Amino acid sequence: MAMSHSLNAGQLLDEELLRYARQILLDGWDIDAQLRLKASRVVMIGAGGLGCPASETLVRAGLGYVHLIDDDEIEASNLQRQTLFLPDDIGKPKALTAAQMLTRINPLIRARGTVARLSEDNAYELLDIAVAKPDLLLDCTDNFATRDIINRISVRYQIPLLSASAIAMQGQLALYEPHLHTGCYHCVFGSVAVDAVADERTCANSGVLASTTAIMGNLQANAALQYLGLTKNPLTNKLLIWDGSQMQQRLMGYRQDPQCPICISH
Repeated sequence: MAMSHSLNAGQLLDEELLRYARQILLDGWDIDAQLRLKASRVVMIGAGGLGCPASETLVRAGLGYVHLIDDDEIEASNLQRQTLFLPDDIGKPKALTAAQMLTRINPLIRARGTVARLSEDNAYELLDIAVAKPDLLLDCTDNFATRDIINRISVRYQIPLLSASAIAMQGQLALYEPHLHTGCYHCVFGSVAVDAVADERTCANSGVLASTTAIMGNLQANAALQYLGLTKNPLTNKLLIWDGSQMQQRLMGYRQDPQCPICISH
């Protein structure tokens, strides 16, 4: 992977060394890995069931900067699984509330919230491409149409995309690297991803177990930590499929579709 931000010239602060001590002691994770994580910029689309656990784990681990984009407000039904919110937060914007909570959890990081709906037209501005292209996009949304838009943005601007989904007691996860020409979301899901009538199931109309979003969000964070800290994609050309009802997890391989209209266009 190509990290767009270099490591800090100096060392980690004493309070950072103390906070991340158990992580730095891990085999395969050292000071350099922690500095790479600190130097990383992540944009997360969706601050709900997936976005809450994924962002919290990344921030606790020492991610330097996270930008959450979401245009929804907190509802009572969100509290069952969206772990950054409390009853007093009902009616507040998810993105802003989540960002505030993340900075309370770890004051050593930077978190920003933007109340907006990401589109191909506003992506350049919302993602701060002109200032510094994100190191990783996290798709934490809940419908095919939005995922297709995020995938198009990922390919257009050559930004790695870590896409997760969760519904009922099932989830999926993949990490696409468009600059390596190894395939994109459309390569895996094809026309289903752009057919609005193919599958309109969301958490709002189909239900989701609280543990499903927690597990998938943390699996997403796990992949992001390895990618950002260790420059390793643990899901290269693999789609992770998790089935909570059977307590089973499997990997399905995929390749770039030579006829993919998204990849070919860029």
